[in-house]
Amino acid sequence: MTKEELKAKILEVIEAKVKKGGKSKVYLKDIQRDLPGVSPREIKNAANELVREGKLEYFSSGSTVMFGIPGVGIGVEEAFKKEE
Repeated sequence: MTKEELKAKILEVIEAKVKKGGKSKVYLKDIQRDLPGVSPREIKNAANELVREGKLEYFSSGSTVMFGIPGVGIGVEEAFKKEE
């Protein structure tokens, strides 16, 4: 599988999970479960490339890493916004 094919598969997996489960963010481990035979490193690298391209957004609370579709659900800025 080429990197472009992998990126397309990752987008498909995340979009399906968001539509099906009602959650706006997906754990990296959940993506890995849906793409057997692909190394976790390859998935992480491709997902990070999708973030750089603006097709995915990265969400981290410090201990948890998740990926989501930009504009869907709550973003990092909103999740950790401090009230003034």
